[in-house]
Amino acid sequence: MLDTLLEKANNLPLLPGVYIMLDEHSEVLYVGKAKKLKNRVTSYFRGEHLPKVAAMVDKVRDFNVIVAASEFEALVLENSLIKRHKPHYNILLKDDKGYPFIRIDTKSDYPVMTVSRSAPKDGADYYGPFGGRFQTREIIRVIQNALLLPDCTRKFPRDIGKERPCLKYQMGSCAGWCLEGRDQSDYRARMAQAALILEGKSGELVASLREEMERAAEELRFETAAALRDRIRAIENLEHKQRVISTAFSDTDAVGFCRGAKSCFTVLHFKDGDMSGKDTEMIDEPLEEDGEAISNLLRQYYSTRGTVPKCILLPTECDDREELEAFLSESAGRKTVIEVPKRGERLRLVESAALNAREEILRRTTQEQRRSKTLEWLQRALELENYPRRIEAFDISNLGSTGIVAAMTVHVDGKPLKSAYRKFRIHGLIEPDDYASMYQAVYRRLKHYVDGDEKFAPLPDLLLIDGGEAHAATARRAAQDLGVTLPIFGMVKDERHRTRALVTPDGCEIGISGNQAVFALVGSIQEETHRSAIEYQRSLRGEAYGSTLEKIPGVGAKRRAELISHFKSIKAIRAASLEELSAVVPKNTARAVREYFGREEKEKEE
Repeated sequence: MLDTLLEKANNLPLLPGVYIMLDEHSEVLYVGKAKKLKNRVTSYFRGEHLPKVAAMVDKVRDFNVIVAASEFEALVLENSLIKRHKPHYNILLKDDKGYPFIRIDTKSDYPVMTVSRSAPKDGADYYGPFGGRFQTREIIRVIQNALLLPDCTRKFPRDIGKERPCLKYQMGSCAGWCLEGRDQSDYRARMAQAALILEGKSGELVASLREEMERAAEELRFETAAALRDRIRAIENLEHKQRVISTAFSDTDAVGFCRGAKSCFTVLHFKDGDMSGKDTEMIDEPLEEDGEAISNLLRQYYSTRGTVPKCILLPTECDDREELEAFLSESAGRKTVIEVPKRGERLRLVESAALNAREEILRRTTQEQRRSKTLEWLQRALELENYPRRIEAFDISNLGSTGIVAAMTVHVDGKPLKSAYRKFRIHGLIEPDDYASMYQAVYRRLKHYVDGDEKFAPLPDLLLIDGGEAHAATARRAAQDLGVTLPIFGMVKDERHRTRALVTPDGCEIGISGNQAVFALVGSIQEETHRSAIEYQRSLRGEAYGSTLEKIPGVGAKRRAELISHFKSIKAIRAASLEELSAVVPKNTARAVREYFGREEKEKEE
C-alpha cells in the first residue's frame, strides 16, 4: 500500500497546497499544508517517523490534494478544512502547531471571550481553531468593539460601581458594564450574539437585530432603535473586514477548465465563507469551444449534484449565459448568478480553480499513462494475446469445513471495479482443501458466464490466482472442464507475503520484482483480493455464531451479543460452565445455554 501511495505522491506538483489523508472508509484522518506538495506528501511514505505520525500513516489508504495560489492561501485553506472535518490526528497535533480556540464560559454570570490552546470538554463553548494567537486576539477585539463589550481586566459583578468607567466608555467603544444599574441580561444577550458571529451566523444575527430595531421604532423607543442600528452597522462592517476568505463568497462555486492529454473540469466550493471542498471530472477532449463545453458540463454537473449555489464564477464567457442562469435558477428555486470575473478576489478564485484543473491533468494523465505502460509490459512479459484491460483475481479463506469462502476481485485499466466483485461460499467439503475450493470457485464463476449470466460477463483478459503453480493448474482445469480458454497465472509470494512473481500452470515463473510499477499493481491486486476474502469470511463467521445461539430458547439478540463478545467462539461458549456463563449473562439465560449444549452433547454420545 505504501508503494502505491508513494507512486501517487511522486506525481504531485512542486506547488503550495493542502493535502488530505484518508482512511479505508474515506474519512479524513489528517489535513496539512505544504510549500511543495510533492516533497511533503512523499515524505510520509518513506523512512521512519515519530510514533504519532507512524500511527497515522499506518491508517492512510488514500489522499487528496488542493493546489493553492500561495503559501498563505494554503494556510487559510488548511485552517478551513480542519474546522470543517475536525480530523482525529489534527486534534492530537493541534497544540504542537499552535492553533488556538476562543473560549466562552456560558455558565458564568458575566461570560468573557478568552484564548485557549485546546478545547477540553469542561462545559464551556469553544470556537476555532484559528490561525494564530495574534489573529485570535484580534478577532476578539473586533467583536468586543462591534458589540460594545468590555476588554478590560475588571471582574463582574465584583467590580461593578467601584471605579469610574475607563476611556473606552467615553469614546463609545464600550457600553460601561462597570456602571451600577446596567442590565446583566443585556450583557449575556450580547455574548450570545458574539457566539453567533464566531459560528459564522452573522447574517442570522443581523436579521434578528433588524427586526428588533424596527419593533423598537414602531413602539417609539427611538434611542433603543438607534443603538440597535449602530450595532447592526458595526456587525456588517465586521463582515466586510474579514479578508481570510470573504463572506461575500459564501455559497459560491468557482469553475476551472483545462485541456491536455485529457480535459479536466474542476469546481471549488465556498460555503459560509470557507472553502468546503473540490470536485474534479476528467473527460475526453470535447469537440466544442471552451465556453460551450463548460456550459454543457455545468448543466450535467448540477443536475446530478442536486444543489445549486447562489453564484457561479466561470473562467470564460459562454454564449448561452442568460439561458444557463435561468435553467440553474429554476433548478435551485431561487436566483443563481453566473459571473466571469475580470479582476479582484473573484478572479483569484477562478484562477485557483484553473490551477487545480491543470495540476489534476498532469497528475492523472501521468497515472493513466503509467498504468497503461504497466499493462502493456504485462501483456508482453506474459505473452498475452489481448491487452489485459480486465484482470480478475481469486483467493480462498478458511475457517474449518463450514467457513470456506472465495473472493473474486476485478480490476479494469489497473483500477478496482468493486461493483463487479463476486463472493462464493464453498460447499460440499468435509475439511479445508485449497485446491478443491479454488476449483469450485473458478468453475462456478465461469459456469455463470457459459450459461449466459450477464453479471459474469465479459471474461477476463487475465486471471490471477492467489497461490503457486498447483493453484494455477487447478484453476486451468476448471476452465478446461467448461471448454473455456483464458490466460491463468498464479501469484507467488515472497517471505514477506508480497507477490514476487507470476507462475504459469506449467510452472514457468515470470519475475516482477524488478519492475516497480508492475510489482505495485500485482501486489495491490493480491492484497485487495485477500482483504475481500477475509472480510467475507468474517461476516459469515458472525452469521454462524448468531444462527447457533438463535436456536436456544430465551436467548435474545442482546444476550447473544454479550456471549459472543466475551467468549469469542461457539466452542468456548459450549465448553463454559454454568458459573462462567452466569458471570456474563443472567442465571436463567446461562442455565438455558448450558442445558442446550448439554442436550446436544448427550445426543452425540447416544
